[in-house]
Order: sequence, then C-alpha cells, then structure tokens
Amino acid sequence: MKNMIGKGDVMKKETKKIFGVCKVGERGQIVIPKEARDMFGIHPGDNLLLLGDQKKGLALMKTEIFESLTEGLFKEERS
Repeated sequence: MKNMIGKGDVMKKETKKIFGVCKVGERGQIVIPKEARDMFGIHPGDNLLLLGDQKKGLALMKTEIFESLTEGLFKEERS
C-alpha cells in the first residue's frame, strides 16, 4: 500500500486531505474535525469501525462501508 504522501506523489484534493491534529482526551475520546465529518457524511450516532496496524497506524471507516465491502463473503451460492 502506498503512503499518502511519498516521493513524487501529489496529494489529490478530491480524495486525500490532511484535516489537522486531534487531541486525545482523558477518556480516550477524540473529536473528528467538522470538515472531515462533512466530507465523509459522519453524523452523531453513526458507528465507525476502528482498524489498526502497529506499523501503519489507525484508520476509521463507517460500518456501512465495511459491510458493503464484505457482504459478498457470506452470501449463499445460488444454483
């Protein structure tokens, strides 16, 4: 997987963006910047899936996106 910003890469404004810094509170909570919430359609009450890799870091995704990516895995084959 390519790094978001690498030698010779150009960050495309339409698909990739740096939103700033989030501070982790005492209870482990972060605030997702408004611009990011707007861009990704994140609303109060939405569920987000937190993925992690010790070398690459953390990623968040809406559970609906994950479900649509994996829905074909468990479908029964039709004869």
